[in-house]
Amino acid sequence: MCADVIVAEDDEKQAELVRRYLEREGHAVRTVSDGLAALDAVRHKEPDLLVLDVMMPRADGLDVVRVLRAECRELPVLMLTARSTEDDLLLGLDLGADDYMTKPYSPRELMARVRTLLRRTRRPGGDAERASGDQALRVGGLVVDPERHTVTVDGEPVECTRGEFRILAALAAGPDRVFSRQRLLEELHGFDRYISDRTVDVHVMNLRKKIEPAPRRPVRLLTVFGVGYKLTDPAKAARRG
Repeated sequence: MCADVIVAEDDEKQAELVRRYLEREGHAVRTVSDGLAALDAVRHKEPDLLVLDVMMPRADGLDVVRVLRAECRELPVLMLTARSTEDDLLLGLDLGADDYMTKPYSPRELMARVRTLLRRTRRPGGDAERASGDQALRVGGLVVDPERHTVTVDGEPVECTRGEFRILAALAAGPDRVFSRQRLLEELHGFDRYISDRTVDVHVMNLRKKIEPAPRRPVRLLTVFGVGYKLTDPAKAARRG
């Protein structure tokens, strides 16, 4: 799977190392050394993947992700950072990054993450039960369209980060089915042992703010204590009740 990749890294040796490994796997690589240059490169020709260092001059990686997502650019972003706290990791994911690696890291693991991201973002929507006549997943008034990467609630559009969208699409593909946190983590990052269950909880909390009429009393995205989460149609639940 050959791809166009931008590497934004201000450490020349690190950038060269990543470039060589990517080119060895057959990818075309462009390198930049600061955040504003990364934005310019993406706008000039949007890549299949952005490998983005957090600590860079002129604009840091978190600001780059904020701007890209504000511009509705959906390219996958893999962030690299020397920061290793869980709060930093969750902030990057919450802003719309797709994966996060802390330095020092194994170049072989980095390439494995790149392959996983490219496979996931290039494959079509999964084996979901579809509404007749289109590709959307419908759970009551909630509509998730993997083809168009859109979400609406009772006809109103909802903006989601890539991570939030993946979780919502997985849940919408199996209404009333309980998904464990581990299963949802696999939707986000494959079998990544470095990311905690709290990542899913943060995405769920943010999704409830967007799709629930009263986020503290959810009726759509429900917690099944000790197991995980499920998505349900509140109207059907009320009739069953």
